[in-house]
Amino acid sequence: MPADIKTREDVYSLVCNFYKKVRKDPEIGHFFNEVIRDWDAHIEKLTDFWESNLFFKALYKGNPQKVHVKVDKENNQEIASYHFGIWLNLWFETIDQLFSGELANRAKNNARKMSSHLYLKIFQAREK
Repeated sequence: MPADIKTREDVYSLVCNFYKKVRKDPEIGHFFNEVIRDWDAHIEKLTDFWESNLFFKALYKGNPQKVHVKVDKENNQEIASYHFGIWLNLWFETIDQLFSGELANRAKNNARKMSSHLYLKIFQAREK
């Protein structure tokens, strides 16, 4: 059985492996590949995000809601809950391949909550 997420290096490994899958995914890859120009910087930023999220450290600086609303607008408001489902499935699959334990479960639960929240905010922004 794999070990739990314990360090920044673990989070970095999770984020790297996850985005390798996302970038190749035929359903959601284009949303990321068309927007992200510097993947190394993006991986570092997302590692900060998840390290902050999992270890309660104040490392991440950014506004995921604003970024996701902008990406949706740039994609003719085509992002659907279906796409968030694919994102979640890839996230869960990556966690399950690499880790198990309390923080691994927290990463899944927090991603589930975050994806629901972000999709709701995207949907609300379309009404304006």
